[in-house]
Amino acid sequence: MRYPKAIQNLIEKLSTLPSVGPKTAERYAFYLLRQSDDSLNSLAEAIKDLKTKTTLCASCQAITETNPCAICSSLERANDILCVVENTQDLLAIEATKQFTGKYFVLGGLINTINDIKPEDLNVKKLIKRIKTDHIKEIILALNFTLEGETTSLYLTKLLRNHLKVTRLAKGLPAGSDLEYADETTLSNALKYRNEIK
Repeated sequence: MRYPKAIQNLIEKLSTLPSVGPKTAERYAFYLLRQSDDSLNSLAEAIKDLKTKTTLCASCQAITETNPCAICSSLERANDILCVVENTQDLLAIEATKQFTGKYFVLGGLINTINDIKPEDLNVKKLIKRIKTDHIKEIILALNFTLEGETTSLYLTKLLRNHLKVTRLAKGLPAGSDLEYADETTLSNALKYRNEIK
């Protein structure tokens, strides 16, 4: 006996999520099946809102509700220092430390030769434009200490170091780690003791 088509379809869709295999997707599907109509409608509305109630900040490329985002439109933040991150989650992790008072730029990914992600697939041109437009004096590369993060940092350093100061988070973070999972103290110290790349 096979599951009804609606359940099979949901299992297939849930299986496309990161770290969700077929068995986990099956458990989720049957969990959802037992929920009330109100609960399911609320979940469906929240998923729909992901696309209808969020946008990218034209200035920093972070996911936000307003354009420009609150950080980019703030008059209290330093305009000449830019923290470059892979994604909005990393931006929020650094912001949670309350140590950084400049502005951000989201690359939208990392260079990855295995998955054929090249520099032109990232927001590099927008970054260069932002550097020129806002007269940025320092870039902090706050990218993951993974092969992809190191490759992207090296590429950006070579591209930018003759035009402005380029620094990198201190190595208090473990190699191969993602910024979004680092605790606030470790991330705060990595930011505080960042190293200039020459």
